[in-house]
Amino acid sequence: MILLDIFAYVLFIAATGYYVITNLQWYSYKLERVVLHHTKPWWHFVYFLVPFALYMLMHYTTSYAFVVVAIYLGVLYGWYKGLDKPLVFTGRVKRFFTILFFVALFVVLVFHYFGVIIPLLIAYFVSSLIEKMLFSGFKLKAKKKIESMKSLIVVGITASYGKTSIKNYVEHLLDAKYKIYATPRSVNTLGGVLKDINDDLPEDTEVYVVEMGARGEGDIAEISTFVNPHYVIVGKIGPAHIEYFKTLENIRNTKMEILQTNRLKEAWIHESAMVKPEENIHSFGPEITDIEATLEGTSFTLEGIRYTASILGAFNAINLAAAVKVAKALGLNDEQIRQKLSTLKPVSHRLQRIDAGGKVILDDSFNGNIDGMMASFELASTYSGRKVVITPGLVETDDALNIRVAQKANEVFDVVVVTGDLNYGIFKAYIDPDKLVKLSAKNEMEAMLIEQTRPGDLILFANDAPSFI
Repeated sequence: MILLDIFAYVLFIAATGYYVITNLQWYSYKLERVVLHHTKPWWHFVYFLVPFALYMLMHYTTSYAFVVVAIYLGVLYGWYKGLDKPLVFTGRVKRFFTILFFVALFVVLVFHYFGVIIPLLIAYFVSSLIEKMLFSGFKLKAKKKIESMKSLIVVGITASYGKTSIKNYVEHLLDAKYKIYATPRSVNTLGGVLKDINDDLPEDTEVYVVEMGARGEGDIAEISTFVNPHYVIVGKIGPAHIEYFKTLENIRNTKMEILQTNRLKEAWIHESAMVKPEENIHSFGPEITDIEATLEGTSFTLEGIRYTASILGAFNAINLAAAVKVAKALGLNDEQIRQKLSTLKPVSHRLQRIDAGGKVILDDSFNGNIDGMMASFELASTYSGRKVVITPGLVETDDALNIRVAQKANEVFDVVVVTGDLNYGIFKAYIDPDKLVKLSAKNEMEAMLIEQTRPGDLILFANDAPSFI
């Protein structure tokens, strides 16, 4: 029977470890965020605390703990199948499991103690310590590489909204003159930047465009003081991730950490940051005029010059204008800029137009801010046919903004499909009942689209949220 108990214990510790490390990976391995800021805290009761209590009770009072383990494995498998962002087995995750199994087997074989919490905590803290030691070496390697590239020009970019788009626009424009490289996808943390430098930054790069994101004070300062950008863009400031920052002032102050560089030549800060202009620090925004946004593209006037790009959304005029300013500072002329804008492609999942099956699809699933969402709704309103929006609403923000989203959606769209439970209550209160559809799980999406849409419709995917949100 003791072998059965050990076998059941190993399975249980593996299952609970999988649940714990998956949540930690979602929340950047911050235990505090998993415990205090999880958007579905009831998961911890259903998939961890209750199974743990039942397992310990059955183990120490009966000989049927393996029954609890068997049931738990089935329940956890159902949870796993519903995830759209499952665990990625990185080196850190593998080290976590190695330490977990070693500690668990040690305590059970030496002390005959079938503990769960202690092995999990030891695995978390020891693996975190190992990561810190590895990170130090990784950082030193990246520092040596970037310092060896003596002529490298660094452009730093941050914003509450649109930083990935600005980065891609800058990269596309400067490609006309320079050997340019930008941080890929949405890589914008110090760890991500260090990995990018070590693994992928070409030695012959002339301009390196670095996106910088933050979930807390000091995050951007870490990146900026490391790469020391020569040119800086701060796009629009707004209440993105307000749950972490608490106030808009904290968000602004954190974004302005990008100016902590010892070789700044020029910076362009959007007027929403309310920065005081200096000789090399410029406020921008009001000079962007005559913005025209259609389902074909966006045009605007900047300093007397008319620019046009096949990029959707009036808000993108700000992002495009910022890229134009950097391009001019680095020696591109208006003709070069206009030519490059004419070949600019939309960033995937950011108001990307797709025509398929007689339907106009606007994929804005990576755009999760109030300004971008409102602009996408305004754009959709110009369509003469039937309009459908599919959205979870906004995440990591307050109810007031989601009320605005729901009210505008009710005004513009014929069908409003709400994905998940996070904001469904708000949408139910503000959307006409005959328009509202709830999508409980993403695997129901295909059937819903067949049932709720038809040729001639415009379908807007406005934001997306992983299943743990």
